[in-house]
Amino acid sequence: MVTQGAPRSLLRDRSFVLSLLTVLGMLLAMAGTWLPGDGLAAITIPALALVYLAGGLPAGWRAVSALWRDQVLDIDLLMVVAAVAAAAVGAPLEGAVLLTLFSVAGTMENRALGRARHAIEALMALRPETALRKSASGAVEEVPAAALEVGDIVVLRPGARVPTDGTISLGHGGLDEANITGESMPASKGPGEPVFEATVNLDGVLEVTVTRSVGESTIARMIRLVTEAQAARAPSERFSAWFGQRYTIAVLIGAVLAFAAFYWLNGDWKPALYKAATLLVAASPCAIVISVPAAILSALSAAARGGVLFKGGAALETLAAVHTFAFDKTGTLTTGQAAVTQIVALDGDEAGFLSLLAGLEAHSEHHVATAIRREATKRGIDPVAVNKVTARPGAGITGHDDLGTVWAGNTYLAEAMGAPVDAARLQALTDGADTVIYLGRGDSVLGAVSVADEARASSGPALAALRASGVRRIVMMTGDRRAVALRIGAELGFDPDEIHAEMLPEDKVQGVARLGEMGRVAFVGDGVNDAAALARADIGIAMGAAGSEVALQAADVALLSEDMRQLADAHGIARRAATIIRQNLIFAIGVMMVLVIAGLFFDLPLPLAVIGHEGGTVLVVLNGLRLLSNPGRRAARGAVSRRSRSSTGKRASDWS
Repeated sequence: MVTQGAPRSLLRDRSFVLSLLTVLGMLLAMAGTWLPGDGLAAITIPALALVYLAGGLPAGWRAVSALWRDQVLDIDLLMVVAAVAAAAVGAPLEGAVLLTLFSVAGTMENRALGRARHAIEALMALRPETALRKSASGAVEEVPAAALEVGDIVVLRPGARVPTDGTISLGHGGLDEANITGESMPASKGPGEPVFEATVNLDGVLEVTVTRSVGESTIARMIRLVTEAQAARAPSERFSAWFGQRYTIAVLIGAVLAFAAFYWLNGDWKPALYKAATLLVAASPCAIVISVPAAILSALSAAARGGVLFKGGAALETLAAVHTFAFDKTGTLTTGQAAVTQIVALDGDEAGFLSLLAGLEAHSEHHVATAIRREATKRGIDPVAVNKVTARPGAGITGHDDLGTVWAGNTYLAEAMGAPVDAARLQALTDGADTVIYLGRGDSVLGAVSVADEARASSGPALAALRASGVRRIVMMTGDRRAVALRIGAELGFDPDEIHAEMLPEDKVQGVARLGEMGRVAFVGDGVNDAAALARADIGIAMGAAGSEVALQAADVALLSEDMRQLADAHGIARRAATIIRQNLIFAIGVMMVLVIAGLFFDLPLPLAVIGHEGGTVLVVLNGLRLLSNPGRRAARGAVSRRSRSSTGKRASDWS
């Protein structure tokens, strides 16, 4: 059935008005059958005409348009042909019943699926139309939010919605980000931290520097991603559409053959045509065709409301089939809020060493670079000017100052620069479990800093929920030293053989490929150096709000908050969608087979075939809409609770 159009007020909804007229005509026609003589004709005939016009003409027009424009036979054609056939054999009332139920069911499906298709677009109503922009002179003026440009300063008063994405430049306050991240607790933020469009400033006066225009904001990207996702059909949706087209032709041919057979057996064309019309209704695949998109659209909308964006139904179906997860460590399983723990400057000038390192890392968005800059600021050290900076994913960063080439990174970069690491003097750092960043000039190491990161509070529960849901294999991949990886991994419940450290980006790609040989694999990451692995996995999952733009483009799924439990929720929604699709298809096929058998071998009345057909169609839509309630989060939490109360065996780890 056709499922187009955004939700509108009932009186402006054309399908609703037509259904209302059809029902009115049906009621008048039924009332007319109780009147004698001329009263019957005076009421029943105009009422039946109203039903056929309001219920049959739009469906017939859609069917003819689809045949003319796309050269496809629409399922609507089966209903119209069956109704006309009923009228032709002297049973116009039964044809009217068919058109009435068909029209009402279609309107119900339109409105039900409209809830799923347009749930995310309700966020548009949350976008503020105006903003308070601060000029260079300090004056504040109210301007349209659409007029904001990157670099503008916006003043946010308590209770105001953020007009577009930006970074806090002045002030501290709590922000309600539930619309974006799905997190119910307010986030406390201060200078340097990001804010997102349509979130609410709860307290304090903030000055925000615009980082994205309204057209490129988080809300705009969410709308765009969901729209693209709903337009990109999943494999089961494509099969459903393919099946529907070919099956419709088969049903029409079968009805013609049934008419010929019954006419040959009985010699009376009216009963034969009535039987053929009944079979047209009984065998119509409406429920089969609508069962898949009903579940897919509901799941996509439920996930988006919870802060998870799928880039299409195919991604949803793939995630449901995944039994292996590979995780990046830094910024994904960990907070990325690293802190400098030790500094060793080989020349003894710790301040000069940190000044040069901070100047180089000023050009990096890596979590470790942020920690180094924060340490320099805390000590009141100004960074040295460094230019011609180049990032080396998975290794570090290089640049030039007044004295030549400088670099900072891990042991891979030190080896690439031909700089031997003084193991004896740096032993205090290298023997620890913290991340070590070396600073060098040319082929010489100037010193190193150790940086410690900590696991996200949500990572442990998320991993436990995935394991409890039946995920067979979970591994961690990181470019950090093994000692660092083991420390974080132990906190999160990883076994040593599930932890793979000192990996370059290409090593992660090869690791994902090896995992893929044993089944569907998902990779979860957030950085530029994760993009290749995200693209190589069967499904890539990016940390949206915290992740890099490159990672978002390479991924199939984006988590909009830093709460890793959203991943377990998304996996739960995907698996529930797969289950509901199977339920719908089994139910729809079962109902159709029962109706067809009854129509062929028994005297199945046309109205009963109509009720069975339309009732089955509405039921599969309602079953799909159950996903909008999104109990995946509660199910995941319950699984973790049950797991904590019971003992589990050693996890399988087959990757090496």
